[in-house]
Amino acid sequence: MRKRIPAVLLAIAAVSMAVVAQTGGQAAALARSQDETVSLGYLRTVAYAQRQYKKKYGEYATSLAALVHSGSFTKRMATTDRGAYTVQFHGKPEAFWLGLVPKQFDPEHRAFYTDETGKIRVEEDKPASAESPLLR
Repeated sequence: MRKRIPAVLLAIAAVSMAVVAQTGGQAAALARSQDETVSLGYLRTVAYAQRQYKKKYGEYATSLAALVHSGSFTKRMATTDRGAYTVQFHGKPEAFWLGLVPKQFDPEHRAFYTDETGKIRVEEDKPASAESPLLR
């Protein structure tokens, strides 16, 4: 008798493998919690969507809503409430920055920041910025 793997489990496995392939497994290895893993994935998705947007239009998007359909960025992703985190976004045609601030700071909920350089920065107890240490 054969056991069948439910389609939902196959879909979850496929998404997980795609995230690992896109990030080289780095996001999961650097995250301290599931909330951080999801937040780092969101951060990378926005950065990728910005690169795609710039490739197509010659400049960065100035709002999250403008990124819809760039890369894998969806309309739902344009909301700034991301569960345990709040999104801070500032975009100009020549540059952008994105911050994720936890609703509650603790060892499993740090703040993250990235900009057009693609480098991810982190802070333990305050919003992250361009001057924050790199995530390692």
